[in-house]
Amino acid sequence: MRIATLRTTDGTCAARMESDTTATLYDGLPDVTALLTQPGWEHIGPTGPVVNVSREDFAPVIPRPGKIICVGLNYAKHIREMGHDFPEVPTLFIKFPEALIGAYDSSQVPAFANTAADFEGELAVIIGSPARNVAAADADDYIAGYSIINDFTMRDFQNQTKQWHQGKSFEHTAGFGPWLDTTFEPGGQLTTTVSGDVMQQDSTGDLIFSPAQLIEFISRIYTLQPGDVIATGTPEGVGHARDPKRYLRDGDVVRVEIEGLGEIENPVDFC
Repeated sequence: MRIATLRTTDGTCAARMESDTTATLYDGLPDVTALLTQPGWEHIGPTGPVVNVSREDFAPVIPRPGKIICVGLNYAKHIREMGHDFPEVPTLFIKFPEALIGAYDSSQVPAFANTAADFEGELAVIIGSPARNVAAADADDYIAGYSIINDFTMRDFQNQTKQWHQGKSFEHTAGFGPWLDTTFEPGGQLTTTVSGDVMQQDSTGDLIFSPAQLIEFISRIYTLQPGDVIATGTPEGVGHARDPKRYLRDGDVVRVEIEGLGEIENPVDFC
């Protein structure tokens, strides 16, 4: 099952995708988080109308997650290209909800920060029930499904200090969606292109720390709640690590596709 948050004339609404271009609305549920907080949400069927869906209708699949936990250094080749040591535990940082945009919205890059904008295509895990001190062997029971996110990064801001957050949460930059897929299993190939050129390509099954291991580690620190998001890390090929560097330019289009899951596609708008 694929569920999305769609923009409507009255705001937003959770919806079950019937195809890539049609959906049935969940009346009274404004977004996917509202659905995930319903007991037995996976067995609740939508009762609203069937609507046609265009690209601009997709809001971020989780518009305002309580937590967006990002994982750095989770693909071996990316660790090497960035010159880091292999981690013994997951490297975590936080992205705020203001950074999120819909699957096909434009990434808004302010003029003062447009010299080192970079792309990071990633698999996103969406939590479906409260998770605290969860063992990796049981973690799948707490996953609602998977989606796609671009951990859009301003490298110059990121590298001003040893803390990465300031380069990771610029408003209206990070494409997220188009939907939550409840049946996807990691292993499909992730491909990121910039204006048609392939930049990243790797299997989502080759994570150093799997989604289950991430949930075990994170849920020991704090409770994961329905609608929380874990961005699992990016493969090699980011613009910052290339020679010469390939930062994003005004008008570029960043497309992140994961085999069997879907794609997001975000034009870059220097503003």
